[in-house]
Amino acid sequence: MINVTQPFLPAFETYEKYLKQIWQRKWLTNNGPLVQELEEKLKNYLGVKHLLYVNNGTIALQIAIKTLPENCEIITTPFSYVATSNSILWQGCKPIFADIKNTDFNIDPEKITALINENTSAILATHVYGNPCDVYAIEKIAREHSLRVIYDGAHAFGAELNGKQVLSFGDIATCSFHATKLFHTIEGGAIITNDDELAKKMTLFRQFGHVGDDYFSIGINGKGSEFHAAMGLCLLPMMKEFIEKRKGISQLYDQLLKGLPVQKPIAVNGTVYNYSYHPVIIDSEERLLRIQALLRKNNINTRRYFYPSLNNLPHYKGEICPTAESVSARALALPMYYDLEQADIKIICDLIKTCF
Repeated sequence: MINVTQPFLPAFETYEKYLKQIWQRKWLTNNGPLVQELEEKLKNYLGVKHLLYVNNGTIALQIAIKTLPENCEIITTPFSYVATSNSILWQGCKPIFADIKNTDFNIDPEKITALINENTSAILATHVYGNPCDVYAIEKIAREHSLRVIYDGAHAFGAELNGKQVLSFGDIATCSFHATKLFHTIEGGAIITNDDELAKKMTLFRQFGHVGDDYFSIGINGKGSEFHAAMGLCLLPMMKEFIEKRKGISQLYDQLLKGLPVQKPIAVNGTVYNYSYHPVIIDSEERLLRIQALLRKNNINTRRYFYPSLNNLPHYKGEICPTAESVSARALALPMYYDLEQADIKIICDLIKTCF
């Protein structure tokens, strides 16, 4: 079986060194020393002022949205994982969908301004597949209308834009460290900000609203454990190796699929990509379904990532977004992970070619 993603695990001995520390201290959670160490190392890696390690990427989004006024409207993208819009709805806010660009598949800044009204409090944009949004255009719109900018950077860890880590942009950025991500802590995520007041508020939200035994605000349990942080500490030094390996896989896909009528995201100038995924946009949904069925028949898993377009979710019908709806129907994520063999990539591509 070739899966669409597969977690990377370090040598057990490397992880075991951290396990011995945990056993000796018996400090398993509640902002333990390994969580603190991971937060410091992640801040240094990303070049940011504040980073809160949390137990998953969805909690990171929910905490970020909790800093906004209740029942507000948030302009967001229809082309993202369902956690993006669900987090908005879960917090009692209303997602307003702005269509995407047909180049990088990120939210189109030109579609945002017309959707702003007196109830709008924020723009929540996703760095789709790890490619950065047009952060400068979005920031300009936000400042003109006094809006907060939150980035769903679930895929963006390690990606750069004009010499800066993509996760350093925005008032708040969030990231997922799920097991299948480029960098993972088995389960986990992060909230990133350079704003002192936002950092203080979100720290309280993460830990039931209290410091020590004193309660200060509303809050939830968003804390991460020492066991999860230990995995992150094992993998963070390997980031350069991970990205280079995935870059080679992506280049081989491009070489073997050259000449087929498939589209890939075109990143904005100044991007250093992290190769989180290898998505292709097929020329028709009918062909996509044939490709997916053929690969599945040969024990190769792919994923319609992202499908459906979030404005067409059964539990929430939003604005019409023709570009997102078209791309969503034709987007297919091909297998991409560290241990994927070149021979398997060739098998995948040979099978895809038979469908054209």
